[in-house]
Amino acid sequence: MENREEFSKTEEKKDEAGLGNPELSKRTVCVVGHKNPDTDSICSAISYAYLKNQMGNSQFTYRPVRAGQLSVETQYVLERFHVKTPRLLENIGTRVKDMEIRKVPGVRSDISLKKAWTLMTTQNVFTLPITNEQNQIDGLITINDIAKSYMGEYDSAIVARARTPYRNILETLDAEMIVGDENGYFDQGKVVIAAANPDVMENYIEEHDMVILGNRYESQLCAIEMQAGCIVVCLGAPVSRTIKRLAEEHSCTIIVTPLDTYAVARLINQSMPVEFFMRKDNLMTFRLSDYTESIRETMSRKRYRDFPVLDKKGYYIGMISRRNLLGVRKRGLILVDHNEVSQAVDNVLDAEIMEIIDHHRLGSIETMSPVYFRNQPVGSTATIVYQMFREQQVEIPQDIAGLLCSAVISDTLMFRSPTCTSFDVNAAQNLAKIAGIECEQYAKEMFAAGSDLASKTAEEIFYQDFKKFEIGDLNLGIGQITSMSGEELENIRNRLLPYINKVYETHEMDMICFMLTNIVEESTQLLCYGKDAEYVVEEAFHRTLDHNSAILPGVVSRKKQLVPSFMMAISQMTGV
Repeated sequence: MENREEFSKTEEKKDEAGLGNPELSKRTVCVVGHKNPDTDSICSAISYAYLKNQMGNSQFTYRPVRAGQLSVETQYVLERFHVKTPRLLENIGTRVKDMEIRKVPGVRSDISLKKAWTLMTTQNVFTLPITNEQNQIDGLITINDIAKSYMGEYDSAIVARARTPYRNILETLDAEMIVGDENGYFDQGKVVIAAANPDVMENYIEEHDMVILGNRYESQLCAIEMQAGCIVVCLGAPVSRTIKRLAEEHSCTIIVTPLDTYAVARLINQSMPVEFFMRKDNLMTFRLSDYTESIRETMSRKRYRDFPVLDKKGYYIGMISRRNLLGVRKRGLILVDHNEVSQAVDNVLDAEIMEIIDHHRLGSIETMSPVYFRNQPVGSTATIVYQMFREQQVEIPQDIAGLLCSAVISDTLMFRSPTCTSFDVNAAQNLAKIAGIECEQYAKEMFAAGSDLASKTAEEIFYQDFKKFEIGDLNLGIGQITSMSGEELENIRNRLLPYINKVYETHEMDMICFMLTNIVEESTQLLCYGKDAEYVVEEAFHRTLDHNSAILPGVVSRKKQLVPSFMMAISQMTGV
């Protein structure tokens, strides 16, 4: 069992890291029972996941999960056989980590617009993430931002206002700095072109300006004497020693580029750092664990093309767009012990249902494509799982045998339920031998542990085994508690009565019922609320509700006795 526990921990770490992606690892398929799970639901999920993993499918890893809180009885069973509690899965909807996340590398905020454009072109992307040394998002730069900086700016001082690093200018102009500090910044003055005679230049060159000029000695000298901050010499023209010396004396940077004046004037704005134009406020980011259902509306409201994805610690992972929503891979799911949407994990229809193993009536689950569906009229899903172990000739370990045996005993009320078949009895007896237990004695211990409800609130008791059903146009909610003690059931009844009335008034259901089932006496006290409750109970069982309560001798099964009888009564009432 230690190996299975270690395997489960490893899979949880993979899931958190987003490694459920089929390109990175085996695809994880969740095996899950219904909401408010009983012992059969939990134990069958654990056992079936184990069986599927033993069958050696190289594409999938099967993980048991649960869709609700464990009952006291189920906790006792898991502890008895030293089996780890499955991870809680309340929503099976697709998440960001199930999408195709484009691994666009983050760039630093001081790179030039030209370099950003080159990266976008080579990587075929429209947005670049700006990240810091810790790989956290500082901002985003888009093609539109770059176009705006190039087409929409006429301010000759913008290169300085952007505090442009000289190394960006050198890179953009394919230039060499012959005087000055490459690690410095052009952060004062404007950019001018020295196209006139020196006597005219004196009228428009100001202190700290960047002057673009050619090989004319007089123009270079004039610019330096007018306290220019930088001169850019075009066409690779040589610079005299005198000009270099004067530039050093006046703290004027000299850059030499092979480009002509027109090219330099056109490219100089592209040397500005992306930080000056990037979006850095109110950035819309998503986490790997975010559900696509929740981000879909956000993405449609925002006019952004791309959105950054962060891991749970806030570090940048990659980018997604609205287009990625179309190709999202649904999460794999196997349903055990149920096949109705109302009983299933939230957003079950957004998952890829791959199999259904059940012993209940056919419900409302619809699938996009054919699935393996095994439904048998037996008393427990665990009996079906046991049969599948035998069919696949997979050895049943002692702890798995204990789980399956417990599930059969629980669901058949130690073979007293009308749902019980010879298959269930045979399965339980064979499993008990493997598990090293005796059915009768173990059943007493398990039921005694499960009926210890003194410490639970009325709400916890009510929802411990509560299921919703759609019968015709009516929505029904039916809960059940089993006990070997009539006195305990009476105490539970007194605690539940006021709470059930409150639930009925607040829930949007037509009827709410609760079964207090005495295993020893094989009878049920039914608490029932609803506008048609009296008619349905009388028509189904020929019993009259007295203060919303009726004794039903011989009735112990919700699935086999209560629900079918209610279905017939409701169909007669509605004329269907």
